[in-house]
Amino acid sequence: MTTDHQDTDTTILDTDVLVVGAGPAGLMLATELRLGGAEVVVVDQRPGPTTESRASTLHARTMEILDSRGLLDELGTPPCEPRGHFGGVPLDLTLPSSHPGQWKVAQTRTEELLQRRAAVLGADLRRRHQLLSLEAKSEGAGRDEAGRGGVGRGGVEAEAIGPYGPVRIRARYLVGCDGEDSTVRRLVRAPFPGRDAARELLRADVSGVEVADRRFQRLEHGLAIAATREGVTRVMVHEFGRPAAERDGAEPDFAEVTDVWKRVTGEDISQGTPLWVNAFGDANRQLAHYRHGRVLFAGDAAHRQMPSGGQALNLGVQDAFNLGWKLAAVVRGSAGEDLLDTYHDERHTVGRQVLANIRAQVELLLGGSEVEPARALLTELVALDGVRQHLAGMISGLGIRYDVEGPEIHSDEHPLLGRRLPDAWLEPAEAGARRRTTELLRTGRGLLLSLDGDGAPALRATAAPWSDRVAFVAGRPAAGGPLPAGQALLVRPDGYVAWAGSGPAGLARALTRWFGTLAADD
Repeated sequence: MTTDHQDTDTTILDTDVLVVGAGPAGLMLATELRLGGAEVVVVDQRPGPTTESRASTLHARTMEILDSRGLLDELGTPPCEPRGHFGGVPLDLTLPSSHPGQWKVAQTRTEELLQRRAAVLGADLRRRHQLLSLEAKSEGAGRDEAGRGGVGRGGVEAEAIGPYGPVRIRARYLVGCDGEDSTVRRLVRAPFPGRDAARELLRADVSGVEVADRRFQRLEHGLAIAATREGVTRVMVHEFGRPAAERDGAEPDFAEVTDVWKRVTGEDISQGTPLWVNAFGDANRQLAHYRHGRVLFAGDAAHRQMPSGGQALNLGVQDAFNLGWKLAAVVRGSAGEDLLDTYHDERHTVGRQVLANIRAQVELLLGGSEVEPARALLTELVALDGVRQHLAGMISGLGIRYDVEGPEIHSDEHPLLGRRLPDAWLEPAEAGARRRTTELLRTGRGLLLSLDGDGAPALRATAAPWSDRVAFVAGRPAAGGPLPAGQALLVRPDGYVAWAGSGPAGLARALTRWFGTLAADD
């Protein structure tokens, strides 16, 4: 467990995992680590959850994730909009899901929700703590055989300054979730290839103004966006041809926003009261490796992108959801460190794809008249359902398919392999009430679903040695539903199908790969 003691004027903490950053990614990671049995300390410079709702969209896959951990009841029923966009071109996001579309949830609510859950599960959250340094323990530094970067494999010691003085934290692993200007990334000197911002959008939340709602309105001199909710108007504006300013970490002032808004729209909003103002550019960078020995990265610390289509927060939360159960299993000793390499393999690929679609969207959004032919063509193409589904799957996260077997997934393999478990009702094989598959994931354990209704004794016997980490459930799926009757599915704690079959062939291998050595050997 986490221990806390004094050494002269320095507080010393010992823990399994140190998470730097208490934004949505860091807090989601903390909840998953605690659910998986790992001790975790979270440090963050801020005094509390953000009061600036820079991100306000939860996409379908993120809503499914929250549902799989029983977190949606606290959100109530937020507004849902089935229509999104791709580079400002309207796009229907409706796909098969328990929560299709995009859900309007202020980032401050998301952080409050995840912070409460992390606290209930026992995470040690330390606010007003600034990370100063980190170093590997004495087992050495350098590169491993795969070329991942140079933090030693024995653990990590970090120094921070808190409200009551210096703090030294000794952890087996450290995860940087501290945003696009990550201190952890700088201290590790992790390669972060890509490009800096050449263009930017100015953004402000303003009270006391009346302007018409605008949904990606392209005017002669620029792009204007406006939406009013609960008396506050969010405006975003880009002036065609205007380069990103050199800001050195500072935010623009409101006068800059009003000047650009007036040049683009002809409207004067200077009489309004700004609640907050910022600028976000089209920088596009991604870490070469998400794992550097005992230091890992998630969220904006791992990738920097313009938050087009509301993808940035969702990408970070999904990074954390992929990493949490894996890191907890390694800390518990039920899995080897090679499980952490699958985090990089899976999420780096997803991140690369998202950054690529964002680059395309930026050209469509911020380009001038030269992009109009491409926009016209895309408008025609999204009317084709195959194109629409592909783009909607990228933006929503519902289209993710992990390579769960190692080699590239082929089209003749099981259609659910590597994909998320569909939300569906199961009739019990024996007495009892029917249950949703999503509810079966709420313990944070793996799941072996036998869908032939008879309990499949051979499957049960094969999985028995892993019973401490994989629950066996037998049931009958509804006819015509998304689950394959008569088959079985091995589901990881993050809800992705790792094995599928009608008999036990290959099951033990999949259990070993994703859930570690036999319980009897632990």
